Amino acid sequence: MSDPLTIRSAVSADFEQWLPLWEGYNSFYERTVPPEVTRVTWSRFFDAYEPMHAIVAERDGKLLGLVHYLFHRNTAMLGPTCYLQDLFTVANMRGQGIGRALIEAVYERAQAAGSSRVYWMTQESNAKARKLYDQVAERSGFIQYRRQFH
Repeated sequence: MSDPLTIRSAVSADFEQWLPLWEGYNSFYERTVPPEVTRVTWSRFFDAYEPMHAIVAERDGKLLGLVHYLFHRNTAMLGPTCYLQDLFTVANMRGQGIGRALIEAVYERAQAAGSSRVYWMTQESNAKARKLYDQVAERSGFIQYRRQFH
């Protein structure tokens, strides 16, 4: 019998297990993140002056999922807004409640920090994830625009 799922803040000793999850997330979105960006991203999770945070899902000593989130100001509210930036679960564990548990953990931490909103984006084609998202949040109706600088 497996241990129950544990949802907790990432710790520096998680790096070796976090890295393949991070790489899986980046691969899913067909993006390449340079190693120096990965190193800085990881270090930000442990810097008290950074608004970035990482939570992991663990069972039987193995990391099965991750979620990264950050807090930022908003011109329409006093408290911080929480942006859920990255969410990933190992492929063979999807559909077992891990993603939902990670989202709920972000909700709890956002509320504890005085935030009245958690939001995120996903690709329109990410149907499996959107099925979960439709159960735990509402679509905002906004369309994202961006301009890349190289």
